[in-house]
Amino acid sequence: MHGTQIRPVRPGDEERIRSFLAGLSLHTQTLRFFTGVSRPAPGLVRALLTLDERRDALVATTDTGEIVAHAMSFKGGCTDVEIAVVVADQWQGRGLGPRLVDTLLIRASVRGARTVGMDVLGENRRVLRLVRRLWPDAEMKVTSGSVAVTAMIDQAGLFAEQRSGTTPLTA
Repeated sequence: MHGTQIRPVRPGDEERIRSFLAGLSLHTQTLRFFTGVSRPAPGLVRALLTLDERRDALVATTDTGEIVAHAMSFKGGCTDVEIAVVVADQWQGRGLGPRLVDTLLIRASVRGARTVGMDVLGENRRVLRLVRRLWPDAEMKVTSGSVAVTAMIDQAGLFAEQRSGTTPLTA
């Protein structure tokens, strides 16, 4: 996507993450966190910045360094990796979400992940359409207004797309 780059989070991103979260609409916050976060708690900000053997986190930034999207993965319970993505309201619908998902899954695949999971609010039609497009055979279980998604990671498709140059593999 023109004007943005995807990269791993950095410790120095704390204020930019806090600002990004505060700028999300209540609706977008609820779709991602299942609740509104008018003032992001320090623990939430730290969790979104954590990179370790269990967690990976990426941001999409503009040319000026503003964070406009965040994505994370962590070792799952029922799946190898669970993912979560949020894109700033004014950047939604421009392809950042799918790019972040692809990049997360490439990075997870390199670490051995074969299955992916996510919890999606039932009203999040955009993400549920994305799930159906990316993983037509995904298992989807509805419980208490949310949808638990479980799917196989298509390594061949991810890496073929990577070689095409359409999805950056960030270090």
